[in-house]
Amino acid sequence: MEKIEYTDEGQFFSGHVACAGCVEALSMRVILNTLGKDTVGVVAPSCSAVILGGHPMSAAKIPVLHGTLESAAASASGVKRALKAQGRDDTTVLCLAGDGGTYDIGLQALSSAAERNEDILYVCFDNEGYMNTGGQKSSSTPRNAATGSTPFGKTTRKKNLIEILAAHRIPYIATVSPSHLNDMAAKIAKAQTIEGTKVVIVLIPCLPGWGVADNDAVATARLGVESGVFPLFEIEDGVRYTMTKSDKSDAINGYLKKQKRYRHLTEADRADLQAEVDETWSRLLAQAETTV
Repeated sequence: MEKIEYTDEGQFFSGHVACAGCVEALSMRVILNTLGKDTVGVVAPSCSAVILGGHPMSAAKIPVLHGTLESAAASASGVKRALKAQGRDDTTVLCLAGDGGTYDIGLQALSSAAERNEDILYVCFDNEGYMNTGGQKSSSTPRNAATGSTPFGKTTRKKNLIEILAAHRIPYIATVSPSHLNDMAAKIAKAQTIEGTKVVIVLIPCLPGWGVADNDAVATARLGVESGVFPLFEIEDGVRYTMTKSDKSDAINGYLKKQKRYRHLTEADRADLQAEVDETWSRLLAQAETTV
């Protein structure tokens, strides 16, 4: 067991309305305390917006602008440019969105910001669906997962947003998990020092949407990492891959069994998903090994 090296700087308050046991709130606490007080937030309509709330009842100590679902990255870009015009070049602009506002509705604005290499830190809390509007599927929902709009399982694969962003050649992309908080804090701190567009994707097991027990979100996230379903890695300048964790110790069955959204799977379905995970893992390892 790794000791968590973490100091709370008072940047995230209790009393918010996240579900009991929600690891999005945990992740948000670590991210905000890592970035510090010289930060301005921009949030898209999402669980993040519900957790943060509106002034003066926000759970964040930093100022937070609530924008529209499709324009979070564009709003963050404008905030950063306004700060630069005031001479506040070092202030971090943190954009917070869910997978619906990132993989789907906000992708155009994010792609445009990435193409311009806007100096923002974009964090996507990926709970793999539209979880605060009924748990419908998004393009981040994995294949075979049951959702409010795909009760018998989604028939298509999860969108590979990370490599779509890598094709933009932005300076930094990373995946993090609430099961590995030291890694999360280190990658957020690293991203803060880099100029240009940085994107960090956080795995968020959704308690009601995934059918996970209230006290099991961290354990589920850990199984996601250890099985290779959610690899932890970095991509720098679109081409340099680094695996944070270069081995996967578990098959995916333990991860799947934690979640009600996969309880309809047959053994053949599980085998297909295992093969998909193994192929992705092997490809990532090969890319990391060939990075110069």
